[in-house]
Amino acid sequence: MTTAIVKRDVTAMTIAGQVANQYAASGAFADYTGRKSDNTLRAQRADLATWSVYLCAATNGAACPDAETLQYDPAAWQGVTWGLVAGFVKWMLSEGYAVGTVNRHLATVKVYCRMASQAGAIDATDAAMIRSVQGYGGKDARRIDERRETTRKGAKKALAVSISNEQATALKMQPDTPQGRRDAVIMALLLDHGLRVGELTALLVTAFDLRSGTFTFYRPKVGKTQTHRLTPDAARSIKAWFRHDALAIGALLRGSRKGGALTDAGMSERAITERVRVLGEAVGVTGLSAHDCRHYWATRAASQGTDPFALRDAGGWTSLAMPSRYVEASAIANERVKL
Repeated sequence: MTTAIVKRDVTAMTIAGQVANQYAASGAFADYTGRKSDNTLRAQRADLATWSVYLCAATNGAACPDAETLQYDPAAWQGVTWGLVAGFVKWMLSEGYAVGTVNRHLATVKVYCRMASQAGAIDATDAAMIRSVQGYGGKDARRIDERRETTRKGAKKALAVSISNEQATALKMQPDTPQGRRDAVIMALLLDHGLRVGELTALLVTAFDLRSGTFTFYRPKVGKTQTHRLTPDAARSIKAWFRHDALAIGALLRGSRKGGALTDAGMSERAITERVRVLGEAVGVTGLSAHDCRHYWATRAASQGTDPFALRDAGGWTSLAMPSRYVEASAIANERVKL
């Protein structure tokens, strides 16, 4: 009697486990995408768009799922094998993608392959083999780039655009007009506080406390809310903006028309990026971006002796890896060498 009960219990547990597995597998994609920020999903969608182009070429047009389908439908990954993923890496290199871009695209594809395996769309053996496909480290990347002609296909620049202190000062000194006062705010917050363009876009007028000379903002990339004390240049531009042009509520920044008149709408990331580029060209800096301004801020802070921990916290990084690079790059290699 006891044996029969145990067998029934084991059978019931097995069935329940199988049902639970099927339920979890069917929701793997939805659970993953539901946990990620819009910026992460947007970046991954761009990676998957490249994977889609590759699949279309590899199958002679037989399989060309769009990026959105790949991001949300496990069935779009049916039949993906280790060979296809390994071939994706080789294809990107032959197409001239930057090694960093290759690594990022590969990482995204492997994440979705893992979820597709959980959903039963990819065979477990292939899934294990796909996990073994590797990107390229620093030394390997340099050797690869030495042997091919095109090495920078991708969204990111190989090096940040260099900004001199004189050019940074000029960028923050804009005309005393509505558009000029707006531009001065943009450049001061980017150059003096190292904000990411998305953080600048999201700023509200209520973020600023002019009495204390501080502003509080959210860094969605790392999930942190920070308070910065305004630098003298930033405080000056912010006070002028609030005195003449800022709206009572809503977004800090205001868009502008071709003639320079301000609108009541905020500015998108794309609009800020384009404006920074135009302002850069006006002072002799070609191809300037908001990220170049963040690079300038971190480089200057490191050169003035800011330690990596303080730079990490102020810059909204989650580890010491990135701020340490700026500190190390600014150091004199043989300063402590005695001869």
